[in-house]
Amino acid sequence: MGSLLRRLVAVTAVLGAISFVAVEAMVLYQLGGQFLPYIPRAADEFAGYFMGASAFLALAHTFVAGEHIRVTLVLDRVSSQTRRMLERLAVLLAVALSSYLAWHVTKLAWQSWQLDERSSGLIALPMWIPQAAMALGAVTFFLAVAERAWRVWQGGSVRIEPESGEVLRADR
Repeated sequence: MGSLLRRLVAVTAVLGAISFVAVEAMVLYQLGGQFLPYIPRAADEFAGYFMGASAFLALAHTFVAGEHIRVTLVLDRVSSQTRRMLERLAVLLAVALSSYLAWHVTKLAWQSWQLDERSSGLIALPMWIPQAAMALGAVTFFLAVAERAWRVWQGGSVRIEPESGEVLRADR
């Protein structure tokens, strides 16, 4: 994987982690509101935005780390030539689906920005802000999937190889 893509994946992973911590902060803010002299409003709405952002921003890192669920029940029982063909088909399908996701989430954010769409909650947040985080995560995921597909079509393996210094877990 190229160093630029590796850095982009790392940045989106950190942003995803920050978004996940923000979900917790919003929940604690809402729960702790009973001790405040005012009622915390819109915390659940922002927790939802942060949850969506954390899920999308972490997609690429999860994929690159090999933590997505991968069913090899069929692949382990076929010949190496059939396995190679099935792996190539699988990465082509993954590229198609991830590009579809990236395109439409990005288009949604762009249209929300053009139309100045606002949330219907108490705080009229421009919808392109949470959608842009989702679009960044989806585009980064597509780039990671496309890079993996390129390697597979060049003769590489679909299986995740350990990075330098990384130890493979026993369950892999």
